[in-house]
Amino acid sequence: MKDKKTIILRERIEKHIYFIRQQKVMLSTDLAALYEVEPRVLVQAVKRNIERFPEDFMFQLSEKEFADLKSQIVISS
Repeated sequence: MKDKKTIILRERIEKHIYFIRQQKVMLSTDLAALYEVEPRVLVQAVKRNIERFPEDFMFQLSEKEFADLKSQIVISS
């Protein structure tokens, strides 16, 4: 992350929030981009510090959920 404080526009965040399993979620790639790190670095950091996160902080998409989300992203773009 950059040393200087950065204001992230609400719209920039909101366009990366999806509704899956009756929950609002962000993909690891989008969250990592907000923090300016690689997605694998973000996932590793969470796994190393899992006790600091709520139980439902992350989950794996099923193949169908992934396909549906991919379709939704293409449509919204």
